[in-house]
Amino acid sequence: MVRYWNNILVDHIIDLSLRMPATSTSTGVGPHRCARRRRRRGLSETTRSSIMVEDEQKKTTTAAATMMASWSMEAVMLPASMVLVQTFTMGALLLSKLALNIGIEPFVLLAYRNLIGAIIVAPFAFYFDRSMVSKVRVKVLGWLSMSALFGIVLAMGLHYYGLRATTAAYSVNFLNLIPVVTFLIAALLRLEKLAARTWAGRMKMLGTAICVAGTMVTSLYRGRLLHPWPTHLLRHHAAAGVPAHRNMALGTAYLCGSCLAYALWFIVQARVAREFPCKYLSTMLACVSGTAQALLIGAAASRGRAAAWRLGWDLQLVAVVYSGVFNTGATFCLISWAISRRGPIYPSMFNSLSLVATTVLDSLLLGTDVSVGSLLGALLIVVGLYAFLWGKGREIRRQNKQQQQQQQPGEVVSASAANNNGDERV
Repeated sequence: MVRYWNNILVDHIIDLSLRMPATSTSTGVGPHRCARRRRRRGLSETTRSSIMVEDEQKKTTTAAATMMASWSMEAVMLPASMVLVQTFTMGALLLSKLALNIGIEPFVLLAYRNLIGAIIVAPFAFYFDRSMVSKVRVKVLGWLSMSALFGIVLAMGLHYYGLRATTAAYSVNFLNLIPVVTFLIAALLRLEKLAARTWAGRMKMLGTAICVAGTMVTSLYRGRLLHPWPTHLLRHHAAAGVPAHRNMALGTAYLCGSCLAYALWFIVQARVAREFPCKYLSTMLACVSGTAQALLIGAAASRGRAAAWRLGWDLQLVAVVYSGVFNTGATFCLISWAISRRGPIYPSMFNSLSLVATTVLDSLLLGTDVSVGSLLGALLIVVGLYAFLWGKGREIRRQNKQQQQQQQPGEVVSASAANNNGDERV
């Protein structure tokens, strides 16, 4: 009987225990407090997730704003720097023509101007690029020597010989052929895409064609002569005893060779910017290499005559100093920076502005008549220039957008998943 009642009591206790709600055995906390803690834990995790999403969004917004600000500043500074380069080029062109007329040898002028350019750029190179001095290797020096060969010895040297044999107004027309030659060579080497199916590519080709048409109109069509100035400011004649080098056919050959060398230099400089992205140090080393090469060629051309290397306090010294400071030091830095940011085509398109500046300065300073053909050609060149820049700018913006999408695919996906968390209908 006792065993019977014990069994009934045990069964009753077990039945009561099964009917009671579960409680925390470790802390003795009731079921309502456990539920509240679980809800709080869930809310804190959701809050932390939302805070992380907001931080990621803030970082993305800040990076985008910084990129847009730098892009806006660069969009203004790059064209302004290229216009400044053309201003320096035109000043050096007129001074060099006057210096060549009074007897300075082309490679003497070239050696001195690059020596001064290297001295001017050296403080900037050792201050801004001092950490890159240890990275100068034989391969880097080889590319810089090649850049000096095409951009200094061949391009500038042949241009000086062509300038001495022709006139400033005639020689500047060949600078406007550089964009076409550069574009064709870059396209053949697959460094520049035609992209004829896009509006950007069509505008680039249309702008190039209009620039070429403007250059041809200026060169071949004269029309009515205009006299915008009552007199000219400079009255200068060739020095006595200096042999005449006027030869239009030979000068044209020199200028064509200079045009081709400039186009090749732009392409080589794009490779230099990838191998050694230090515009100040690379400019200084290129000027040193160009000075050494010009000294060797100039010594052979002058046949060891020491008198050919003497400079007096006259126009020759002014031309050397101006060309070295502005047309070598400043111009090389600005062009190298522009090539590293926009590619080998970008700087060469601004050479079309040199025709407008030469027309004005040649007429104002030297008294050259302005023709209707030169004005019409200048107008076509300006229109073609802006058409090309519009297409090039649109192409660069599309490329930058694609690079951003390729570099940040994970951040975009994680942000989208976090925003859609808890709402599957989105």
